[in-house]
Amino acid sequence: MQIVIALVFGAAVGGLLHFLQTGRALRGVALAPILGAFTGGIVWLALTWVGQTTLDPWLWLVSLAAPLVVVPLALVALTRARAAHDDRERVRLGIA
Repeated sequence: MQIVIALVFGAAVGGLLHFLQTGRALRGVALAPILGAFTGGIVWLALTWVGQTTLDPWLWLVSLAAPLVVVPLALVALTRARAAHDDRERVRLGIA
């Protein structure tokens, strides 16, 4: 049941980062919170599968830190990819 903490924290981090990072108009408003929740949940799941319990501090530290690392990097990469794609499409359509 404690996995919900990792999911909620990841979603909150994603929501906050969506508004703090540039390029909001190039990505959906739900992308960052979903990515954060997914990252926190997957890390929690993987660590419990390898034997970590809720009494181990590494489970908490890694599953709460993973969205803080993964989400900003993913948002930067996705924003750049979307901007590059939009530029290519403008040139292709002749509206550049």
